Amino acid sequence: MANDNSLKLAKEWLRQSDYDIETAEFMFDGGKYFYAVFMCHLSIEKALKGMYKHIFKDVPPKTHNLIYLIEKIKIDIPGELYDFVFILNRVSVPTRYPDDLKKIMKDYNKQKVKEILKKSKDLLKWLKTKF
Repeated sequence: MANDNSLKLAKEWLRQSDYDIETAEFMFDGGKYFYAVFMCHLSIEKALKGMYKHIFKDVPPKTHNLIYLIEKIKIDIPGELYDFVFILNRVSVPTRYPDDLKKIMKDYNKQKVKEILKKSKDLLKWLKTKF
């Protein structure tokens, strides 16, 4: 019974991850670029927490650190996607808690965020193949 519930909860994390990547697209389409980045991070975080729940049948750690989650799960992410995880992990704090709204809006322009959104979708797609 516990395993069935763990799988159900793991799938719920994944459903929320899908919802968050869709929200990232919505934010991007609406010109709210740094919020799109924040939602990309949240989507990947939830996918990793779903994997953690599925593998360990336990509550995922309360962290936003993607690298930490990957290390706990011991998943071997391919080079380019793994490099992207470092980038996404690094931008989490400034997009979550910006010090200067004008600066962050300038830093995360349409072209830059378009690439982050694409790579986030690629990473999420890859993670789903490991579920």
